[in-house]
Amino acid sequence: RGSQRAQALSQLVKADWELFTEGIAGQFFGFGSEGSKRHAEFIRECITPEVLSRMSQAEKQVDLSGLLSQIQALTLVVRHSGYKSLSMNTARRLAAGIPNALLHEVEGNYQDNFVQFGTTVFEFLGLEVWPEAERDAALAVAALGEAGDQPSLDSGAVHTILFTDVEGSTALTDRLGDAKARDLLREHERMTREALKAHGGSEVKTMGDGFMASFGSATKALECAIAIQTAFAERNESADEPIKVRIGLNAGEPIAEDDPDGRSDLFGTTVNLAARICAHAEAGQILAPIVVRELVAGKGFLFSDRGETEMRGFEDPVRIYELRWERPSAG
Repeated sequence: RGSQRAQALSQLVKADWELFTEGIAGQFFGFGSEGSKRHAEFIRECITPEVLSRMSQAEKQVDLSGLLSQIQALTLVVRHSGYKSLSMNTARRLAAGIPNALLHEVEGNYQDNFVQFGTTVFEFLGLEVWPEAERDAALAVAALGEAGDQPSLDSGAVHTILFTDVEGSTALTDRLGDAKARDLLREHERMTREALKAHGGSEVKTMGDGFMASFGSATKALECAIAIQTAFAERNESADEPIKVRIGLNAGEPIAEDDPDGRSDLFGTTVNLAARICAHAEAGQILAPIVVRELVAGKGFLFSDRGETEMRGFEDPVRIYELRWERPSAG
């Protein structure tokens, strides 16, 4: 079907170049609109039918996905909800392949809210720049700016520590190979970082298949944990390869120190217990001790008592609670 469609488009390019460009522009700006007509003229000024045909053929033979991991710049991948030719899963794979990439989805009517990255170019050509495009550009700049900020970590302050861990990451690597497994772990990193940013979490460090993060609020930490599990549950419903995450939390006053590279890190019993609790969780679970449960009393969170659990390195058993969160229904 795909080859038949490509052949039909190729024939249309040769038979009626003007109709073809108006059809392409209409997908973005609305068929018959003034913006569509001007954009179709812009296409015809920029390229010839012959060059477009050669470009289409060349695109089928080029695959740059293997170079994504070499991108060093902080990257924002933007996908419009109305752009049906690019699925959200494709955008996620693109963002997962680029180290430290962020994924931003623009909602709304694609014809009305066309995201214009070349704003200056469009203005130079006399094309309209919608207020929505300026809004989306501002969101993009803000997202990139916030991604580069690391909140300070202080000793003596109460932190809620959150650990994530991808279940079965070693087996995943053995089964899929280093490259494909790393792509999945990058996706875990991207999705987790999005949740941390949205809920005010400070990324302390990543351990390849997991994160350590700190929050000044136990409520924010639990909301972030729920957001992480919800995001992965939704992703796994349609993904070829699921990413199963477990989460453990604890609250207390850890010791803050800088590592040899000058990055802030947290140490001590509070951190160690959070890591042990995470190790006891199963895929999709969020576990926390009684101190976290008491900090958020009356905030609407639902917990189930998992009883006292022996923790390696701790003399006394620790009473663990599971935070209940609603998984999205299938279909």
